[in-house]
Amino acid sequence: MQYPVSPKMGQSRFRLFSPILAGATLRERLIACFGALVGIGLTGVISGYLFGQGPHLPLIVAPMGASAVLLFAVPASPLAQPWSIIGGNTISAMMGIIAAYFIRDPIIATGVGVSLAIGAMSFTRSLHPPGGAAALTAVLGGPIVAGWGFLFPFVPVALNSCILVALGLLFHKLSRRNYPHVVPKSAENTHQTVDLPSAVRVGFREEDLDAALEALDETFDIDRADLGRLLQQVELQAAIRSNGKISCADIMSRDVIAIGEASEPDAARHLLLKHNIRTLPVKDQEGRLVGTVGLRELFASGDTIAHAISKPAVARASDAALSLLPVLTDGRTHAVIIVDDDHRILGLISQTDLLSAVARLLPSEGEAIAAVA
Repeated sequence: MQYPVSPKMGQSRFRLFSPILAGATLRERLIACFGALVGIGLTGVISGYLFGQGPHLPLIVAPMGASAVLLFAVPASPLAQPWSIIGGNTISAMMGIIAAYFIRDPIIATGVGVSLAIGAMSFTRSLHPPGGAAALTAVLGGPIVAGWGFLFPFVPVALNSCILVALGLLFHKLSRRNYPHVVPKSAENTHQTVDLPSAVRVGFREEDLDAALEALDETFDIDRADLGRLLQQVELQAAIRSNGKISCADIMSRDVIAIGEASEPDAARHLLLKHNIRTLPVKDQEGRLVGTVGLRELFASGDTIAHAISKPAVARASDAALSLLPVLTDGRTHAVIIVDDDHRILGLISQTDLLSAVARLLPSEGEAIAAVA
């Protein structure tokens, strides 16, 4: 029996060029390279402009190169966040200065300095790998570092770190990257009861994630909340792969009740109640979707429904139907509007539509018995 070969297996001969980090792409790597070029270059230029370029002070310390790798190549890492870079480098450099001041043997001082740096970064929640290099630089930096003494952690280390982070913030904003990395809020119960949100009542929970991490007994370079989010997405992708043949076009309602954006609120209420629906698509004069309204939004007064229009949840007809599960189980969205490339309405999928499709995927009693046998 032949098993299907994963596309990545065929790339094993080119393993040298395969991504080391999960999710890394050529585009991401090119962005990281350009970001490091801009970040390190401008950090040196700005530092030199502020404090001159004499031999008494290095423009930029070596650990900034390692900080740039984290900042631009893995901006989602907890080790690459602003406080980790600024606090980790500065605190570590201070630990190195302290070790060099009290311990005359440079070999012992380097070990003590790095050890103190790790401990201090851990307690201040600023763990940053280049901090170890900052501690070593403080111990072995020679007469230039010795001349600055206890000012060295602040100038140039803290200065370099602050400039690099500021440039990183600007660069990631322009490249539309999520930095500082903020984990999206977990699902909430919109009904203000103590029950868990429906989307997380089935499947693994936070205590399962904690138990798994404890069982593995290892430290991973990923935020705990990101890890949970990743595992939830894995569950969803597995479900889509198993039932990917059912598309939105297969289950959507095609006779969609909609209303114009210049209509009166009473007209919208009439359609919602007459057709017993909770989401009413709103179209512009050219027939394109501009949003949705519901009875809750129509409570506010106004001559037209323009004030009550909400941002719609949309999908394409070719999308897998099960890909709508996260949206339709968030406790807020009752329907997804299916649109074409011109944003014209093709159909609508309600929670009931998706639930009916999922029910058809469940094995019948006879199939379940056969599977057990």
